[in-house]
Amino acid sequence: MTTILRIDASSRTTSSISRSVGDYFEQSWLTHNPRDLVLRRDVVTDPITHIAQQTITGFYTPADRLTDELQTATALSDRLIAELQAADMLLLTVPMYNFAVPSAFKAWIDHIVRIGHTFTYDGSSFSGLLTGRRAYVVTSHGAAGYRHGDPFAAADFLVPYLRFILQFLGITDVHVFAVEGTTGDELTLTAAIERAKREIDAVVAAASIVPVAAA
Repeated sequence: MTTILRIDASSRTTSSISRSVGDYFEQSWLTHNPRDLVLRRDVVTDPITHIAQQTITGFYTPADRLTDELQTATALSDRLIAELQAADMLLLTVPMYNFAVPSAFKAWIDHIVRIGHTFTYDGSSFSGLLTGRRAYVVTSHGAAGYRHGDPFAAADFLVPYLRFILQFLGITDVHVFAVEGTTGDELTLTAAIERAKREIDAVVAAASIVPVAAA
């Protein structure tokens, strides 16, 4: 059985393209893998507080020197990291807001990118500690033209950032499903969604042949 951690980050709790396509991915995956378990965290309906000075101090304090105050300051980070460590696979639904990730999702990232827990540094190089996992990312863009070679490709600070963060943590098997032109006409949007769904069908069918643990 594979444990999937799903993170939703769209401020739209209804009529969200990223959430809807994420639902399609989830349903498709569970059709192929009915015994798998999906854990959910919605960083919009259950907001994550931003890290504070005490949180950062706690991150860089050895465990045997953590005061009660610092333990409290890092408790949320501990919980979020435990969720990650318990998961075999990630499903992230993350729309583009002003060319980058939503602030609600960035707050999650700031809690889970933590030295000694999700990555290490030996004085010369970094190593991710979340190896052996896959990540599937559903993104949505209001405009079109963010694919490689397109006019807005240089303005995409969402997908390259997510790929870098995941790889930094040791998750190198990352697949992105992007729906562009969500603010355009209905025909164009429908075509973009259907294209993403076809990509999902193909990727899920192929991935289900090889267990996640063997990836």
